[in-house]
Amino acid sequence: MSTLINKVLFTRAGYGMTLLRIAVGVIFAAHGSQKLFGLFGGYGLAGTAQYMESVGLTPGYLMATLAGGTEFFAGLALIIGLLVRPAALGLTFLSLVAIFTVHISNGLFMANNGYEFALALLGGSIAVLIEGAGKLSVDRAIAG
Repeated sequence: MSTLINKVLFTRAGYGMTLLRIAVGVIFAAHGSQKLFGLFGGYGLAGTAQYMESVGLTPGYLMATLAGGTEFFAGLALIIGLLVRPAALGLTFLSLVAIFTVHISNGLFMANNGYEFALALLGGSIAVLIEGAGKLSVDRAIAG
């Protein structure tokens, strides 16, 4: 196996990282399905695109597709443990954009639409990016 692929897939992390990865993956996949498909009370692509435009992320439809697609598919990747580092990198970037374009001016707390939840997801994404998928993952099975 090539060195780059092995570095992407390798993990020494244990079961704790597996649990964190799955929990963060479920949250992101659910948020992505709200944006893409309108599930779980979401507004779908049209509503999300309109919101993206309102906060200055243009073109709204493209931004909604990119954000929803990243959340949904990277979330699924975290859940099954396949290519978690590239997925976590995308989710890290997405979380930073959410924090600095939507939440930062509202302070820390969620009660004021602050950035605490996005910050927690950012922390989980960075942990997965650094540590890898954990013991129960497709990445670990492939890397051997």
